[in-house]
Amino acid sequence: MPARVKDLVVDAADHQGLADWWCAALGYERRRPLGYPPPPPEWPVAIHHPHDAGPVIWFVPVPEVGDGPSRVRFEVWGDTDELVALGATVVRLRDREKEWDVLADPEGNEFGVFTPRRPVLALGEGEAR
Repeated sequence: MPARVKDLVVDAADHQGLADWWCAALGYERRRPLGYPPPPPEWPVAIHHPHDAGPVIWFVPVPEVGDGPSRVRFEVWGDTDELVALGATVVRLRDREKEWDVLADPEGNEFGVFTPRRPVLALGEGEAR
């Protein structure tokens, strides 16, 4: 089964300001859990399309931007073993603290892999005709 995009993650020096800019640029809104107080300002910011017409984008604060790993990375619903068989390499496996694996594509770009929570319908399955 192919992987599916779950989220996009962007490292940012000013994650709050960058999240607001992308909200304005894409017509997105900040995503806040219902019934919970707003998270502290140092926490990552998630934005989403108000009608779920695109992926969730996370803006993560980092102390230095530009050197080191990718500033933008995919997070996918998928099977780690299948992705490794396609040529990805394991960077870090999930543990008690992190519920996702980190892999690198053939050019070294890191991405997170989450276990799918429900079966994926094949294209066209379950669609009203």
